[in-house]
Amino acid sequence: MKLIKEIENFHDEMTIWRRDIHRHPELAFEEKRTSDFVSEKLKEFGIEIHRGLAKTGVVGTIRNGDGRSIGLRADLDALPLEEKNTFEHVSINPGKMHACGHDGHTAMLLGAAKYLADSKNFQGTVHFIFQPAEEGGSGGDIMVKEGLFEKFPVDSVYGMHNWTGLEAGHFGIKSGPIMAAADTFDLIIHGKGGHAAMPHQCIDPIIVSSHVLSALQSISSRSIHPIDSLVISVTQIHSGDAYNIIPDSVRMHGTVRTFLPETREEIPSKMLNISEGVCNAMGASCELNYIYGYPATVNSVTETDISAKAAVDLVGKDKVVLNPTPSMASEDFSYMLQACPGCYVWLGIGLGESENGCILHSSKYDFNDDVLPIGAAYWATLVENQLQ
Repeated sequence: MKLIKEIENFHDEMTIWRRDIHRHPELAFEEKRTSDFVSEKLKEFGIEIHRGLAKTGVVGTIRNGDGRSIGLRADLDALPLEEKNTFEHVSINPGKMHACGHDGHTAMLLGAAKYLADSKNFQGTVHFIFQPAEEGGSGGDIMVKEGLFEKFPVDSVYGMHNWTGLEAGHFGIKSGPIMAAADTFDLIIHGKGGHAAMPHQCIDPIIVSSHVLSALQSISSRSIHPIDSLVISVTQIHSGDAYNIIPDSVRMHGTVRTFLPETREEIPSKMLNISEGVCNAMGASCELNYIYGYPATVNSVTETDISAKAAVDLVGKDKVVLNPTPSMASEDFSYMLQACPGCYVWLGIGLGESENGCILHSSKYDFNDDVLPIGAAYWATLVENQLQ
């Protein structure tokens, strides 16, 4: 492993930053304190800043002569979750927690900014993009729509996420889809309510919904190519208010995850056709509201090669997992990748279910501060390699 000594020298400082951010989590578009914190640090490093994209976004820029321009992105927001940890830097904001490691992402990008502002061992321009509202707020999409890449043109853009279950200090990198598109749906089954002791006088929407739920799973097993990936999960079923009344309707809600755009486009009509078929056979009716969410996160080939080289140069080939199994989780860095070529990588933090359930989005999660200099050095190596 060839870590950058100058970055290792302020590992303790990055740890202080990270834990301060962890202690003061803020939700989507509310990241004012975090945004202020990032801005003040960038100013200390002598980096020009721009604020206000997507309300609380911050972009820091270092220009060092003519050359290519690249963007490096970290996310700022926390999750609406009550933290159950007991360490000193536990969240002081009730019902809010950095359970996805965005505190670590922000600290690592700040570390890279500090090093690159001092060393300037590159020729060109680096934009440090601190994005709000990744957790469901589409902050990345909003920054792009508000002119991120018009105001700060880049040839390519890069992102990174900590990854539990991947050994600490190891990287997962692949071209093509690495994280899934995430859509949601509301499916309402309309029947005919009545007395629970006289079901023959009713059209029981609960019975119908149970058949619909099972039938929806046939889409992935019988309607989509076996090597394609699709998840349809019904996560909520709501109906009824009494023990002795068959309700008039059932509301079902859930999520759909896909990788391929053509598969994604097919799903709403397939879901509706199956639901209507079951309902018609049982005398019921239905309506589907399908909501498109984050698109799939798709890495471009050239930029993936650039990212892989930076990781190998930093930690060695044996610690870089090429072509890891993609995740069905989603990420709004996907919007930036739709606007620019780039690559999104995973940095292992070595934690998993075997260690107190410390996984992403868990109330017991905490970022592994040991990898802070590795993540910061990855960013620096990427810049120095690409902007020689």
